[in-house]
Amino acid sequence: MNTHDYIVIGSGVAGLYAALLARDHGNVVLLTKGAIDDTNTKYAQGGIAAAVGRDDSPELHLRDTIAAGAGLVDEVAARVLAEEAPARIADLARFGVPFDTSHGELALGREAAHSRSRIIHAGGDRTGAHIELSLSGLARLSGITVLEHRLVERLLMEDGRVTGVATLATEGAPLREDFVGRHIILATGGAGQLYGITTNPAVATGDGVALAYHAGAELQDMEFIQFHPTALRMPGVPTFLISEAVRGEGAVLRAVEGPVGRMAGRPFMAEYDPRAELAPRDIVARAIATEMRAAGSSHVFLDVTRLAPEYTAARFPQIYRYCLDHGLDITREPIPVAPAAHYIMGGVRTDVWARTTLPGLYACGEVACTGVHGANRLASNSLLETVVFAKQAVEATLGRAEGDPPALTAETLDLSPSQPVRGETPTLPLLQSIMWEKVGIERTGQGLAAARERLASLAAALPERGDRAALELANLVWVARLVTEAALQRTESRGAHYRSDYPRTDPAWARRITFRKGVRNG
Repeated sequence: MNTHDYIVIGSGVAGLYAALLARDHGNVVLLTKGAIDDTNTKYAQGGIAAAVGRDDSPELHLRDTIAAGAGLVDEVAARVLAEEAPARIADLARFGVPFDTSHGELALGREAAHSRSRIIHAGGDRTGAHIELSLSGLARLSGITVLEHRLVERLLMEDGRVTGVATLATEGAPLREDFVGRHIILATGGAGQLYGITTNPAVATGDGVALAYHAGAELQDMEFIQFHPTALRMPGVPTFLISEAVRGEGAVLRAVEGPVGRMAGRPFMAEYDPRAELAPRDIVARAIATEMRAAGSSHVFLDVTRLAPEYTAARFPQIYRYCLDHGLDITREPIPVAPAAHYIMGGVRTDVWARTTLPGLYACGEVACTGVHGANRLASNSLLETVVFAKQAVEATLGRAEGDPPALTAETLDLSPSQPVRGETPTLPLLQSIMWEKVGIERTGQGLAAARERLASLAAALPERGDRAALELANLVWVARLVTEAALQRTESRGAHYRSDYPRTDPAWARRITFRKGVRNG
């Protein structure tokens, strides 16, 4: 039996940062199901938001965060996020993250729904990669035990408390091994692989959400899936994020040729929102989907040719090189883009100290639902959330948290699987097809109900045990069921959750939907 003070699950920025802080207070083991840098963090382009500019303040950052969240932001948590941001940026710089500077000060970019330029970046559009490289390198040299290729199968419980994890080695011999710890920190990231078109890498399979759900922790806001408006859409080319920062620098969305009366190449965003390209992500994504449908097209265009070519290549080196490698010079031609699944606002319910409803279990990063994003995440608050609440988690383990931890509140709901459809074997493409068609950018009660039945059937046909691929698929099926159930319950449109049969925002629904295994509270 392996015994540790801290068990950190996940090696993205949330897990690495938590482990680096925790190392000063006890023995730390970090478990990750792949290589240490096989994470979503590595693909983050835009940057990290923080009110460090001379014309900015945490209060303005807080206001922008609340406005983007469509009435569901937890203001207490969002205030912690905004006020702690500058100190966490200083921590990252101290840990070696090479943030870009201009004239001796941090270079600040602008992104949608921010009222100030407050996006700090590293290597232009390689912010996530630089953070991941800096922190993972430091972790290996800091006395932290890093175990790669270890997938956590379940959380171990004793008298209602999380006391450890059961793991499966995903490389070499199929070794199963338990780890016991005083503090368990979930930092497993998101669930973008619910959808076939996503900006997330293959590792984003909702593992932490499923682990917490099966252990009895409460989940919250599962219906809110953010679709990034602009992902590269070219035949035969993998989905690739085109950062929000591109629009922040002045790129324009343009229509493709469509029906009579709809001009090809026209800038269309001002027709949907006075903020045009800088409107919140949900508005931009739905506007693009509407234009695509009207034109019968798989994409619209993002035009960055108005910027100086040398500036584009320097500011967005990763995007520029990726497109050029696939035959597209973005300094001369518009970029074909379409929405793609990007981020889940919901997750394991926590308080502002990253405490879950299960004693001994903490959660930070995309796996957690702190309430800071509400119904629609403000751009570049994601990397910020990871470090702010990873810090809060470690502080809580040291007895510095204020108030009582969150209590279980949910009521009963049966989510037991139904009988499987004969001949229908659960596969990732099948699951992704159901989710994209029925639980995607636009939803209806009829489509959601159909998805609920299909997903219940898939759950019933899942094997009890398996290898990494089988376990990841099982996790995704359960997360898909929770997303679908929450979307059915919320009979309105709000933020990233849009139902064409309930297209308006209903003040009566200015409340959260909370799940626990076998139970629901709406």
